[in-house]
Amino acid sequence: MEHQPAPHQSGRTYIRQHHDMTDFKDLVQARRSHRKFAPDEIDATQLELILRAALMSPTSKGQRAWQFIAIDDKATIEKLANCKEHGASFLKDAPVAVAVCGMPSLNDCWVEDGSIAAISMQYQAEELGLGSCWIQVRGRSLADGTPSELVVRGILGLPEELGVLCIIALGHKAAERKLQDETKLKWENVHINGYR
Repeated sequence: MEHQPAPHQSGRTYIRQHHDMTDFKDLVQARRSHRKFAPDEIDATQLELILRAALMSPTSKGQRAWQFIAIDDKATIEKLANCKEHGASFLKDAPVAVAVCGMPSLNDCWVEDGSIAAISMQYQAEELGLGSCWIQVRGRSLADGTPSELVVRGILGLPEELGVLCIIALGHKAAERKLQDETKLKWENVHINGYR
């Protein structure tokens, strides 16, 4: 898997030549969770742009202390699909997964920083026409109580001090989903100048 920009086409060049900026209001309405993927592979430039979005995401005190593990090895992805009792099995059909990690001992905002990076990757994936889905790892476990973080650490060879927040499944969408329904937005949950 290539993690560095191709010598003749950086991510920046790719964006300039191949993409018009999508209105963000449309992007957030279009992004939905996708758990079924077509068999097509994600190309190196697309993955680079997705990881670029994570690396550009804002962090507490500008620490940028997250770690991202991109996986395209099918056997490894299938093992990760069994990292918790429920909600990860669909990962086995994704061509790429990205584990979002952080160091709790060094950054008390590692969960927040990782969450921002994760959704940044998901919005970039949507802009590229790809599907994605967040798989929660932190605080989850196998049926026997084994923490999912421990399972993922073992599969990926992560150091013990590295926390695993989530895994983002990435792939070409097996089917499109409807846009989010504007009429169902819970504006009653928004409060001005206090809780009313």
